Amino acid sequence: MSFRFTARLPLSRHAVDRDNDARAQPDLFERLWADAGTRLLPLHKGKALLAAAPVDGAPPRLQLLAPADLPAVLPASALLVYLGRSLAEDAPEPVGTALVAVPLDDEQAALLEPDPSGWVGLREYATLLSDRDTGILTESLGILHWHESHPHCPRCGAATEVRSGGWVRHCPVDGSQVFPRTDAAVIVLITDDLDRVLLGSNAMWEATRYSLLAGFVEPGESFESAVVREVFEESGMRVADPVYRGSQPWPFPASIMVGFTARLADGQLSGGLVPDGTEILDLRWFSRAELSDADNGIILPGPSSIARALIDDWLARPAAVTTDTEPTDTEPADIAPGQVRHGV
Repeated sequence: MSFRFTARLPLSRHAVDRDNDARAQPDLFERLWADAGTRLLPLHKGKALLAAAPVDGAPPRLQLLAPADLPAVLPASALLVYLGRSLAEDAPEPVGTALVAVPLDDEQAALLEPDPSGWVGLREYATLLSDRDTGILTESLGILHWHESHPHCPRCGAATEVRSGGWVRHCPVDGSQVFPRTDAAVIVLITDDLDRVLLGSNAMWEATRYSLLAGFVEPGESFESAVVREVFEESGMRVADPVYRGSQPWPFPASIMVGFTARLADGQLSGGLVPDGTEILDLRWFSRAELSDADNGIILPGPSSIARALIDDWLARPAAVTTDTEPTDTEPADIAPGQVRHGV
């Protein structure tokens, strides 16, 4: 299987060894704190601290701090998550640098950086940061969202204790362990016999914003079955031949987006679209020419999303070429994550 498409997904990029074996060491954080080479990633309300703008015009990067930079704002009981060791050869820190995520409250963040513009979000910066920085920010948001939503034991309700470098919560009452959860969701690019793509407008969006159909995988359901079910529930259309293209974590708050292409099933008429009226208010078929028109007034998904990557990939393919085969060496050259190939 080719991973060329997945490699272009902004949030699938990474350059960190998660170093699972080190998580079990009981004195992990004591040793990391004693190491001046350790670097901390401060986070506040889902945002990370941006380093000062480089004078040489280099891309933006996240500000990582030494342990000595935080003791004034960090209490001894602070939540810490060991992210692993950096593998990036292009980072200011050497390969092998230990990385730790540190969530801060309002007061702690203000002491560190009072200017709100100094804190940046993943959605806006995912395509601008390096593989290493995008990867650790994605990893941090996912695990910290889990900690926020799982402070108590699901069996007895007791407050749990953080273990294994921040990757396990232990119940001191019944001895059970709670591990991080990720919710799988399928997202699918559907084409018809005229090689048009189906896009829908969500009830929570402005009327001119359109994206691919998507939905969560239910218990006991395969990804492919979820594609068929979700598309029918949201559009009234039956699709066939779901083909996996790639996946991307989406820590808003805790999903993995699994991308597919599919075609209308035989006998389905593209004009029979039936929006569910609750989640999807409008559905439309778009040709390449329509989506490539800079003045079409359509708002497409942001560049950090797998939806945009699937749409851009389809736009770059020759018309009338089916999408039910793996990409070959003749597919368009790789583009930078989130790069727009049209004027939308």
